[in-house]
Amino acid sequence: TKTIQGVRCTAVRDRLYLAGRLEERTTDWYAQDRRGNVWYFGEATAELDRAGHVTSTEGSWQAGRDGAQAGIYMTARPMVGQSRRQEYYRGHAEDHFAVVSLRARVSVPYLTSNRALLTKEWTPLEPGTLDHKYYVRGIGNVKEITVKGPLERSELVSVQRP
Repeated sequence: TKTIQGVRCTAVRDRLYLAGRLEERTTDWYAQDRRGNVWYFGEATAELDRAGHVTSTEGSWQAGRDGAQAGIYMTARPMVGQSRRQEYYRGHAEDHFAVVSLRARVSVPYLTSNRALLTKEWTPLEPGTLDHKYYVRGIGNVKEITVKGPLERSELVSVQRP
């Protein structure tokens, strides 16, 4: 956990491997309010070279620093068409989402579900890119795929709980 702007946030470690090699490690900070909304308070991102050395921390931000603001990562009661700003650090982190479906089908190595929440996500920092992301209750994000722009795809393969 980490306290940010007086809020106790849960730290989630995310690792991106390409062809078996660690390319990026990120720690994201989330908190849930009393209504059930999940807030995003920032991230510490490190891109790595082949030797495992940090080459960039671009995209890192924390609410309350340099004008950065927490955003709603997911509402307590998502509805189709609902849209929110997930993060805001001007010029560095400006992601948004809109709910597309509440009952999407998704299959990844970790699970298969017919009740995934599907969102479209974008940032004004990359105007030619649009991603679809799939979320499963009790797990979180399980799949991301670019539907417009340079192709990127990620799928949840495992979960480690403390």
